Amino acid sequence: MTSSKEYLEYILEQLSELEDITHRAMMGEYIIYYRGKIIGGIYDDRFLVKPVKSAKAMMPDADMELPYEGAKEMILVDDIENKEFLKELVEAMYDELPAVKKRRE
Repeated sequence: MTSSKEYLEYILEQLSELEDITHRAMMGEYIIYYRGKIIGGIYDDRFLVKPVKSAKAMMPDADMELPYEGAKEMILVDDIENKEFLKELVEAMYDELPAVKKRRE
């Protein structure tokens, strides 16, 4: 299953309190970036984020789910209605996320 453009647009709207949110289409799904770092993505119309300490602390009861077969588990974000929570979550995660590696040409 792939994610819908409508769900992507909804999540981007919910993240609109943050500056420098970008995305990239990847095999029918979407990778979400904040200030150049991957925070997670949209997989099968689910918003999943990397399981860093701050995200686990802010969502201690959240489900861990596979974005796709063979991938590492990520945290399912249930509270996608709450823009303020999403802003705090992404900002808290930022320093724990690895820098994006440069592609070889």
